[in-house]
Amino acid sequence: MIECADGRIVAMTTRPLPDGSWVSTHEDITERRRAEKRIEYLAHHDPLTGLPNRASFDEKLEQQVRAAADGSTRFAVLCLDLDRFKQVNDVFGHAAGDTLLATVARRMQDAIGDTFLARLGGDEFAIVAPAGAHPPKAAALAEKLLAAVVDEIVIDQQHLRVGLSIGVALFPDDGTDPDALTANADAALYRAKAEGRGTIRFFEAEMDQQIRKHHAIQLDLRGAIERNELELYFQPQARLQHEIVAFEALLRWHHPVRGFVPPSTFVPLAEESGLIFGIGEWVLREACREAARWSNPLRVSVNLSPVQFRHGDLPSLVHAILLETGLPPARLELEVTEGVLINDFERTVSILRRLKSLGVRVAMDDFGTGYSSLSYLQAFPFDKIKIDQRFICNLEHDAQSATIVRAVIGLARGLNIPVLAEGVETQAQLNFLAAEHCDKVQGFLIGRPEPISHYAKCVGRKKAAPADVIPLRRQSVA
Repeated sequence: MIECADGRIVAMTTRPLPDGSWVSTHEDITERRRAEKRIEYLAHHDPLTGLPNRASFDEKLEQQVRAAADGSTRFAVLCLDLDRFKQVNDVFGHAAGDTLLATVARRMQDAIGDTFLARLGGDEFAIVAPAGAHPPKAAALAEKLLAAVVDEIVIDQQHLRVGLSIGVALFPDDGTDPDALTANADAALYRAKAEGRGTIRFFEAEMDQQIRKHHAIQLDLRGAIERNELELYFQPQARLQHEIVAFEALLRWHHPVRGFVPPSTFVPLAEESGLIFGIGEWVLREACREAARWSNPLRVSVNLSPVQFRHGDLPSLVHAILLETGLPPARLELEVTEGVLINDFERTVSILRRLKSLGVRVAMDDFGTGYSSLSYLQAFPFDKIKIDQRFICNLEHDAQSATIVRAVIGLARGLNIPVLAEGVETQAQLNFLAAEHCDKVQGFLIGRPEPISHYAKCVGRKKAAPADVIPLRRQSVA
């Protein structure tokens, strides 16, 4: 084989002939060798970012574990995940998502130099940190990575911003084999994302137990859907004179073994797994069906998850359910939080306008706990503002909470938007809100969340036949 000056590769063979002479043949194998090298490269590298792939990561980690087998050397494994990457893909398309991944990968590699960085798939990356003084060295490395992606990335004139969540596991403290180290770094990453994203978390023993518990609850939640263990409770909303004008539908889960599972536990898991689409549809349908049976035409309020705005056609679903149940649109109020608007403002406002065009009301829930409340109020004509209960519960002993509540009520009055205060539990809180001319209240002082049978007289509820209860259909679950 000969490599020519111009880079071509030639294979030469020589064989004897019967008359004693020799014959030589030359074959240009340049393209074949390039193809072989390309195949070998792709077997160990990610074609989008050029980083080592999962196979290379596994190989590198095994080598590092073998080199440190005597326990005298410490090193770290870091698992990384991009924050808000899915929204970029959903809103701007996969081409923009690919460009974003390649840009972030380049920034991270530039920040950490020769340290081994691999793309495992999707928006997941991993690092095998050099041996050294850990955890300080791993923490410093993670901080470099966070700083590397903090600046905006401009793609097709769109200014995009993502972050990183990072989980860290140490050898030999958190595992002495590749599988254990990777699993524990993943557990730490899971905790980092659960605690607000954009953070670094080192593995702790209880993390694994917590993840196992979450996974078990998530599996049980799928069973709860199939077994119809979920039910709706209703909490009254009233004017200050205690005249009930509406009910908020609240999802409850009574597990046959775990007992009552708080919504704050299972709703995030439903959102994470995609079960929220089927559950949300069921909640909306059942709340509308229930309210349609009331002879007293009170409103019913239903919470929407931000996840429900990202996929499917939410306005068409609401319209279909209103037609199916016969509930007049004016009697349905949909509650959204500011989190709905943060990820994709223009698309969300468009969806909210379509919802409002159906004749339903739209309320902003948990007002004051987000980031851009005033701009959101200017951009969309909400029918009601709900003051978060965290401000109400502190009214009697926190001057700042009282000032905030007073300011929100004044702002809403200036914008001609009704205000409802959540979490009213004492007469003193009610007196304060009355003095500030708050429109409506909700809380234990007015009524606790209960099955609707508890409020049957108030709503003029007709007795339901067993056939009226529609089970949560398995095929509706996303």
